[in-house]
Amino acid sequence: MDTFYVRCSMVDAEKLLDQYIIDGSITGVCIGKHMTGTVGHMTVIIIYEKHYMRASNRLTLTVVLDDTTGQTRVFACGGGGGEGIFRFDWGASESFKNSAFEALKDYIK
Repeated sequence: MDTFYVRCSMVDAEKLLDQYIIDGSITGVCIGKHMTGTVGHMTVIIIYEKHYMRASNRLTLTVVLDDTTGQTRVFACGGGGGEGIFRFDWGASESFKNSAFEALKDYIK
C-alpha cells in the first residue's frame, strides 16, 4: 500500500513518522523536508535515510503528506537499495517503505 489516509493531522503524522523512523532506529535520519501551501491545502515532503545491513547500503524513504482532500493523505516510496544494474536489495526498500505504514497503523482509515 503506497497511499493511505490517516485519522490524525499532518503535524501528528510527521511526529509519529519521526518517532518510528528516527527515534526508533540507530541509523535513521531525516535528510530533507519541504513544505508548501496553506492550511487545508498543505503538502509536506519528507526524505528519510537509514542503513540496512541486508542491502549493505543506505536506503531512502520519501513520504508525502497532504491535506488537499480534507483528510491527511500519506504516500510512501522506498529506494536507493541494491547493487549493480538489477538493484536487488533483499526486500530492504519495501521494508523501509512499510515503515510509514507501521508508524501510522493505529490511525489508518
